[in-house]
Amino acid sequence: MCTVLFNAITALYVAILVLVPSVASKFIALGPVNISGATLFFPVTYIFNDILTEVYGYSRSRQIIWLGFAAQILTAFAYWLVGIMPAAPFWHNQTAYDTILGIAPRITLASLMAYIMGEFVNSVILSRLKFAQGGQSGIAQASRFVLSTIAGEAVDSIVFLGIAFYGTMAFKDLVETALTIYVAKVLYEIVALPVSMRLAQYLKRVEHVDQIDNPSTTNYSPFNLH
Repeated sequence: MCTVLFNAITALYVAILVLVPSVASKFIALGPVNISGATLFFPVTYIFNDILTEVYGYSRSRQIIWLGFAAQILTAFAYWLVGIMPAAPFWHNQTAYDTILGIAPRITLASLMAYIMGEFVNSVILSRLKFAQGGQSGIAQASRFVLSTIAGEAVDSIVFLGIAFYGTMAFKDLVETALTIYVAKVLYEIVALPVSMRLAQYLKRVEHVDQIDNPSTTNYSPFNLH
């Protein structure tokens, strides 16, 4: 295995997860649609997860998902720790810091739970679909990339918005927001298909790896790290 490529994808995956909390604090307007800045980057983790599972298999993807989870916890802890420490006498930007990087326990919990559940759903479904399709490329590969993302992003959106905002806004508004963000994430995956599929095929050629997990012998428990 060419570890440089695998490590590069892993590093990018984790870097995006570390970036997401800080860019999530700003909402941006894309025409008539308002979305969190995190929506521009977080769907990329699903693209990388698709590629990792497609090429290296569920076991390696599971390890990277947990690595990303650990990185998110470390990031949240670092933001919280620096935020509660006394500011230097000449520094007067505590309010700005709290606005951008401040840790809200409910939002942080929602983000962590949504990430870990959504990513595992995405990876398990893609792994099983690849086996069912005999590892075919082309349309079959595109379908498993999209179908796994549809399921994973659905779990992610429901868990995050349910934990973070249920009871704080009208249920109708909550559902509309969830659907808007969900559709945006799925469309993101579809638009990125030409790139993600080519990258997966490139890695298979260079790495000489094309793992197909057999469901009868694969342990899909998220807690088995082997």
